[in-house]
Amino acid sequence: MTKYVLNSGAVGKNPELSRRYFMEIVKGLGKKPQILICYFARPREVWEEKFVEDQKFIPALLSPDVHPGLDMAMPDKFSEQVRQMDAIYIRGGDDFLLRYWLKQFDLPKLWVGKVVAGTSAGSDALVNSFWTCDWRQCMDGLGILPVKFLPHYQSNYGLNDTRGPVDWEKAYRQLQEYGNRTLPIHALKEGEFVVIEK
Repeated sequence: MTKYVLNSGAVGKNPELSRRYFMEIVKGLGKKPQILICYFARPREVWEEKFVEDQKFIPALLSPDVHPGLDMAMPDKFSEQVRQMDAIYIRGGDDFLLRYWLKQFDLPKLWVGKVVAGTSAGSDALVNSFWTCDWRQCMDGLGILPVKFLPHYQSNYGLNDTRGPVDWEKAYRQLQEYGNRTLPIHALKEGEFVVIEK
């Protein structure tokens, strides 16, 4: 059984929701959970910078008695890294870039029995289909989870976008009609998350 924790995005905007999210990720993993942080959705040149930030951010949200071991995912070592970890945390960013990298691995077989957490694009990649704020359209995820996902729901995401504000109800309707209409939709506000075990 693999535990998936899908977050809508903007982790950090709401400290209490962020704390609950990361506590859910490490729940049942002991006092020294090993977490692999995946930045595949971001340009390569920012991975180390983001990792330094997360090395401070994540432990500060956990209980004082929890001391996580953190590692940064690298494509050439990813399979071996996953095997050594308790949890994989997939950060958001570019949906296309993330799916490019993740398609190269034998998922979900590789991380069976682990905790797999995503945020925004990191969650998008794991589901059957999703609506992306960047492209403002529906797309296919990797199909690991039989659900649809709408990140950043009802937020001011892209408020300064020249295309104008996102019409969230239109986005929801588009996702309803896209692909398999029988699948449930998780339209989560920023910081909210859902747990799915499979």
